[in-house]
Amino acid sequence: MARKVQERMNERGVGTDVGADGGAEAGRGVGKGVAPDIRTDAVRDAVTDAAPDAKRSLAPGVRLGRLSFVWRPWMVLVTLLLTAATFLVFCVSIGVGDFPIGLSRVIATILGRGEQVDEFVIMDLRMPRALAGLVVGIALGVSGAITQSVARNPLASPDILGITWGAGAVAVFLVTVSGGTATAVVSSVGLSAAALAGGLGTGLLVYFLAWRRGIDGFRLILIGISVSAVMQAITTWLLVKADIRDVARAQVWLVGSLDNRSWDEVRVALWCTLVLLVVVAATAFQFKPMHLGDEVAAGLGVRHSRVRALLLLCAVLLAAVAVSVAGPVAFVALVAPQVAMRLVRHPTPPMVASGLVGALLLIGSDLVARAGLPIGLPVGVVTAAIGGPFLVYLLVRANLRQTDR
Repeated sequence: MARKVQERMNERGVGTDVGADGGAEAGRGVGKGVAPDIRTDAVRDAVTDAAPDAKRSLAPGVRLGRLSFVWRPWMVLVTLLLTAATFLVFCVSIGVGDFPIGLSRVIATILGRGEQVDEFVIMDLRMPRALAGLVVGIALGVSGAITQSVARNPLASPDILGITWGAGAVAVFLVTVSGGTATAVVSSVGLSAAALAGGLGTGLLVYFLAWRRGIDGFRLILIGISVSAVMQAITTWLLVKADIRDVARAQVWLVGSLDNRSWDEVRVALWCTLVLLVVVAATAFQFKPMHLGDEVAAGLGVRHSRVRALLLLCAVLLAAVAVSVAGPVAFVALVAPQVAMRLVRHPTPPMVASGLVGALLLIGSDLVARAGLPIGLPVGVVTAAIGGPFLVYLLVRANLRQTDR
């Protein structure tokens, strides 16, 4: 600002330097009874002329009633492009199969103007699988964005924190253990609901173990890794003790698959995800100041402990819903927020873009698993092949940053 003021004064022919005390020098001249000279007017005019330049360097803000946010055109553009790409891959995935259907016919059928044969193939046979991939991808992407933002660590995700493995352990227990209790639970509440309860219970366990006058990101990840290892050990023990036919069923579910999804499963997951996303959207505005630190957030009137706990609960429920539908699909919740953050050019994982990237990644991986490989594979195999190298990339980058410091 001082440089701009000096430039304005030079243009007006005033040779006096204006620094931190430029205004004070002019004020002293007036206080001594001297008439205001050209320097006082030059300082005032120069500051007035330079102020718009300073304002133009800030991002414009938008206020809608009690809500206010920063307008970021690049973020909006990338989000719209991700939405279009997700819809395109969604339609292509529906059209690929033993009975191929063109993209235009798929879109016409989705809009209610398709032929009767296309409606049967798309709406009854293929739509539940594609819609399950869309819902699961969005749920995992938003869940990963929340956990990484709360922990302030790119490695924090439902996979690392043990939420998916907790849901998997409960499901494997019900699949492999024969008896009256297990059969009664599966018949009454279903395997998906039991997995949902297992993921929620594991998430709450990790949260309470990590709580110590607040949540520290490093402690949360360490406890999550420990709980995840325990759940993996329990799952392995159950698989070793079980019958070989039950092991085959459980192993397919553990890898993560979208095969044989029904409309009932998709409807439950869709409504649960929509309700949780509404809660996340309502809480997101209070969560933004927490990126500046708990002290700043408290000074702005944000109850950071309550907001953090509510968002973590939503993240756990979103991950549990996703696991209950498709199994513990690996690395989607880890990769999607980091890719979205780099595409949007935002310092923290954006939730909307993370959900879209998660849906795009999961639907695209399912398309590759079904049609792009010589044999059909579960979608979790493809996501693991993508997420494993990306995890190595994140670790190498973190080590390089620590070396530079």
